Amino acid sequence: MASTRHDESSLSPANFQHESERDRGGGEAHAAQVAGLFREHNRALIAFLSSRLDSIAEAQEVAQEAYVRLLRLENPEQVGFLRAYLFRIASNLAVDRLRQRNVRADAAEDELFEAWLDTPVPERRALAVDQLRLVREALRELPRKTSAAFVMHAIEGKGFDAIARKMKLTERMVRYHVARAMAHCRARLDAQEES
Repeated sequence: MASTRHDESSLSPANFQHESERDRGGGEAHAAQVAGLFREHNRALIAFLSSRLDSIAEAQEVAQEAYVRLLRLENPEQVGFLRAYLFRIASNLAVDRLRQRNVRADAAEDELFEAWLDTPVPERRALAVDQLRLVREALRELPRKTSAAFVMHAIEGKGFDAIARKMKLTERMVRYHVARAMAHCRARLDAQEES
């Protein structure tokens, strides 16, 4: 996993045997089973993960990690169905990846308003009026869907799922529009502070 490129060449069956020998001092039978799983089910695993993660690159990364974890099992003979176990490992890793994404998105949202909350009230009011004007201008520069999603989420406090239903978009697209609007507004506010 030292390589940053995660494609099927880094997930070749030959690599499974080397990984297994390096980590557990043998286990050719287990490595051969995992290599067989790779040959027979890797495309299905990547499709399964990419549908959950909405990214083929991330799906390949998660699949690679799942294969490595499967290879590192201390007692592989205790697992009855390696294919099912492989998909369970991959599913759990995908859930972890999605949680990390949500934490990062929430942190970016909080960052936008942190400085504002730390300013004393009279100064905060004057600053808020100026920042609100900049945000309005920035939102007018964006496509209608992007600014509407941002307003519904950041100002009206609606959840991504509710916005997705109302705008007839996927939740992923709503998150994209909100993040895009937030980044644009942050850039405008930062440009104002620097000048």
